[in-house]
Amino acid sequence: MTGRGPDHRVPRALSLQRWSDLTFLHWALPVSAVAEQLPPGLEVDTFDGRAWVGLTPLVMRDVRAPYVPALPHLSDYVEVNLRTYVRGPDGTGGIWFFSLECARLPVVLALRALSLPYQWARAEVATGPARIAYRTRRYGTGLGMRAAVRVGEPVETDPLAVFLTARWWAYTLWGQRLWRVPVEHEPWPLRRATARVAAGDLFHAAGLPAPWVEPLVHFSPGVHVRVGAPQPA
Repeated sequence: MTGRGPDHRVPRALSLQRWSDLTFLHWALPVSAVAEQLPPGLEVDTFDGRAWVGLTPLVMRDVRAPYVPALPHLSDYVEVNLRTYVRGPDGTGGIWFFSLECARLPVVLALRALSLPYQWARAEVATGPARIAYRTRRYGTGLGMRAAVRVGEPVETDPLAVFLTARWWAYTLWGQRLWRVPVEHEPWPLRRATARVAAGDLFHAAGLPAPWVEPLVHFSPGVHVRVGAPQPA
């Protein structure tokens, strides 16, 4: 499956990245449970009346500023984000991150300074033929997640998958003000997948009920990404 392309361009990127070996794990949760964890100015974006929370493990590669070479160690790492889908004050759809697990402390410290909820964690990925496994554990608390994913064939486009994956803005609070960050990449090449997941720790830490059913799963080999400058929302 190839998902929908971006609804805007990022002509002047602050960061260039490649998101690879990425799995979308999604659960439907009560709208009220998700809405309680959102800041003022954001409302839950629903599909068929349901809120969706996603756990997205991936490998970040070649993270760098434009015209600057990627740095050994700092430019490649595993990341896991826990997120939901929202609409801003003007109705623009985007992502709100509850947490982002990251294996590189300098990255964590730099992005925490921008009020993004990064957590320093041991984060690992193991790949095999049609299989991929992720594992994280936060330093200090031991909270983490595990997921074992079996990758299948490409899937046809469907509206729910587009709703969950075609997102071109990320919202954040910085200086008591709501901002949004533009993102541009090619449409997602998506494949069918199944997964065994243990992630209740991360849901509870975010104030969310832990999922008790199997997730909706999509896998993608990845996309090339341009991240732009934050804008007031």
